[in-house]
Amino acid sequence: MSKIGKINISIPEKVKVALAGNILNIEGPQGKKSISVDLDMFNLNINDGKEISIKPKKIDPNSKRLWGMNRSLINNAVIGTSTGYEKILELVGVGYRAALKGNQLNLQLGYSHDINFDIPEGIKIAVEKQTTLKISGSDKQLVGVVVSKIKTLRKIEPYKGKGIREKGQHVLKKEGKKK
Repeated sequence: MSKIGKINISIPEKVKVALAGNILNIEGPQGKKSISVDLDMFNLNINDGKEISIKPKKIDPNSKRLWGMNRSLINNAVIGTSTGYEKILELVGVGYRAALKGNQLNLQLGYSHDINFDIPEGIKIAVEKQTTLKISGSDKQLVGVVVSKIKTLRKIEPYKGKGIREKGQHVLKKEGKKK
């Protein structure tokens, strides 16, 4: 039995869920999302538009593995269309700055040139201070991918802790050379 798969998914009031064939359509205030569900392997029940439950038709090692994953994907889509996901990045370092220029994020990260990062569709980036970025969107995976791409532009340096980090991320600092 899957611990995660057994839990029913509660649907908020603003979100509408409909099953058309083997595609689950989820619509909410933050946007729309469609998820393909293998109905040959799983039974999907929508109870009065308030709860979704997913159960495998026969329990074998393959269906056990996919049960929790499919439940998590549906749950992430429901949360994303109702409230959305957001992550906050901090730029730590002297002269590290961020600014929005149209559909691009302009980053000054201590290199000899500025870095222009193209913002993908479905993602909103807000520059709160020059050193704080708020990345938000309705797709959890896309938000995480954008955050990781921005973080790789300037990795955290272990001696002074300079670089791009998520808010609240702990950085292990190394001790420098001793004479």
